[in-house]
Amino acid sequence: MHKEIVVEMNAYQTRVALLEDSHPSEIYIERRGHERLVGNIYYGRVQNVLPGMQAAFVDIGLGRNAFLYAGDVQTGNGGLHFPDSDTDTDSPQAKMPIVNIQDIVKTGQEIMVQVVKEPVGTKGARVTTHITLAGRTLVLMPTVDYVGVSRRIANEDERTRLRTVLCEVKPEGMGVIVRTAAEGKTKEEFEPDILFLERLWKRICKTRALAAAPRLLYAEEPLIFRAIRDLFTPDIDRLIINDNEFYERIQIVTGIISPQLKDKVVLYQGAQELFDRYDLESKIDKALARKVWLPNGGYIVIDQTEALTSIDVNTGRFVGTDNLQETITLANCEAAKEIARQLRLRDISGIIIVDFIDMEDIEDKERVLDTLKQELKKDRTKSNVLGITQLGLVEMTRKKMRHSISNTLQVTCPYCKGDGKVLSPESVALKVRRELMRRLENESMEHYLLEMHPDIVELIRDNSSAQAPLLPTKPGRNYYLLANVAFHMEEFKVEPVAAAEDLPGGVIKYC
Repeated sequence: MHKEIVVEMNAYQTRVALLEDSHPSEIYIERRGHERLVGNIYYGRVQNVLPGMQAAFVDIGLGRNAFLYAGDVQTGNGGLHFPDSDTDTDSPQAKMPIVNIQDIVKTGQEIMVQVVKEPVGTKGARVTTHITLAGRTLVLMPTVDYVGVSRRIANEDERTRLRTVLCEVKPEGMGVIVRTAAEGKTKEEFEPDILFLERLWKRICKTRALAAAPRLLYAEEPLIFRAIRDLFTPDIDRLIINDNEFYERIQIVTGIISPQLKDKVVLYQGAQELFDRYDLESKIDKALARKVWLPNGGYIVIDQTEALTSIDVNTGRFVGTDNLQETITLANCEAAKEIARQLRLRDISGIIIVDFIDMEDIEDKERVLDTLKQELKKDRTKSNVLGITQLGLVEMTRKKMRHSISNTLQVTCPYCKGDGKVLSPESVALKVRRELMRRLENESMEHYLLEMHPDIVELIRDNSSAQAPLLPTKPGRNYYLLANVAFHMEEFKVEPVAAAEDLPGGVIKYC
């Protein structure tokens, strides 16, 4: 598989796309002034403790207080929580019971916390006292004594070797988690990463000693350097970037951490926008579409709600072979591949329900589930496929690490307010009728101006000669319709007018 990383930078935003065989599998966008908070370390002050929720709210200097759950508070080595989704946390310490929140934090107490989840809507950031500092080959945990290895390193001999090596080189009293990129690394190759992270931790502690809460102690690296750290691995064929300054900085960084990758960094100097050069703009638009067509003619429909994300699979134009069950299974397998890709591309997280086309044979169901699980192995974010329910739905979860691409690029529709639908023209016309009837019953005016969206005006006019017209006809009462393109589909006004001469231009007399 040919892999490339495309980095487009300008004065407004940084965009990074991971391409697999020319198709985007992951897209990250960071706007100026809206940088990511996950990974930031703050010196905060506990504002209030809520025993009923087993949580506390911490002022970290942002607009909203951060949320600190009891299980995210370090108490010795108990209640360990490792935010890196790619790690092995099956340690005895990880299974110790959570202590009551009132026994571990007090109102007014100053504590060091790290953001593990971005603020969403009216909710503040979620924080933990389990500090982690990510390097290229490992994650340093300065507050616990523990060695873990990424679950993606499957070979048990290699896992054992890495644990042995890290036990020798890690700082005393601190813990480390070996990342996937560390597979095959020697003791000498870990030492620069450990030395850098240990110095970084000492700087953070020194800043905390001099700071008054609330205070930012450490800000996570910008998107471009996170991409170098997390995505730019030896299996990447090329990294292309359009910014000369950062091209030179990347050359320096890769020369230090991975000299073999230095020649894979390319500076783009074309006149055309870099994302346009790779036709990524249209592919981002497709990543926001509700319906996604599959190569075989089928399609999936993705609906994101507050509680969960539902994905519906349809055969569409796919007719398959003369075997119905095989056709359905092939359509579901193709959909499973695309679903796994869309979850990565859109960065969808939380509870996910997939409604595959109904299959009768257990073997076919297992075949589709195996396809989905295999494709999800390409995803760096942890996911868990729970199986097929009695209703034939596939249940799965995917860990939330950052805002989804839709949250970054889109806002709630001001027309539908997030419902995804507006009232039909007929429904609005009937609301106009009811309002007019109320006016006629309570007022004695002769002329009425009805201002509304052009589609509603057209519907009422077309219906005027029907056996039961939408607007009531009453002797001595005159209605005038005014189309206003600036009106929302559901917006309208029914106002009395003293005299016909007072009517604005462009009105249409109804009766």
